Amino acid sequence: MSLVEVKKHGPSGTIILSRSEKRNALSRGLIGDLKQAFFDLYQEKSVKAVILTGAGSAFCAGMDLKEMLQASQEQDPHLVWQQDAEIYQELLEQMLQFPKPIIAAVNGPAMAGGGGLVLACDIILGSPTATFGFPEPKRGLVAGMVSPMLAFRIGGGKATNLLLTARTLSAQEAFEWGVFHELLEEEKLWARAHEIACECSESAPSALMLTKRVVYETIGEYLQTQLGSGAAHSAAARSTPSAKEGLAAFLEKREPSWD
Repeated sequence: MSLVEVKKHGPSGTIILSRSEKRNALSRGLIGDLKQAFFDLYQEKSVKAVILTGAGSAFCAGMDLKEMLQASQEQDPHLVWQQDAEIYQELLEQMLQFPKPIIAAVNGPAMAGGGGLVLACDIILGSPTATFGFPEPKRGLVAGMVSPMLAFRIGGGKATNLLLTARTLSAQEAFEWGVFHELLEEEKLWARAHEIACECSESAPSALMLTKRVVYETIGEYLQTQLGSGAAHSAAARSTPSAKEGLAAFLEKREPSWD
């Protein structure tokens, strides 16, 4: 059973993260299904733009830390962390290189890896219940791949502020910081996203593809290289004693004890 739901309402195609019981946390299975959904909509000629949203009350709570920790206990943890980082990096690169506009309809919290999905989209709409942040340092982790994308989207100063404090932005703050481009009531999110997809469909598909390429290959010239470096840093951080304590504290719902 797929962990995403795909709908087509030409000219838009919608991908819904459908793991609401886990707040749409990114398991390996969900990442795989999400990659397949983007590939399928890439092939669909009637779809000119893709809308990404979440089922339930959250957009995406981030990586499935419970799955990650369990896998690291059953296998070589260094290999597990490296594989997870590479899988997530592949998804982000697929989204950044996707030839059609991707519109995020952020219907609730978009945290950690979920925030990374938001940053890999081209146009971002948020609801009043949407929040945005990267709490990784509070769990002994590093938001390695997200860091360069955040700096690319909102600037280095704001990125370091958000990453080092590990604070969570409200929807209004995310809008003011330039993360969200528009704020709308949740029941209007998809309709507005579809409206934007219709606007995009008035342009030549090849022109949209080349426009995205020029943005990510010129303004974001080193973004792909930085993603690779970020993946390495993220994987390295996950194998530290701090990460072990942070993850355990998170799953046990207690405050971590740092050395």
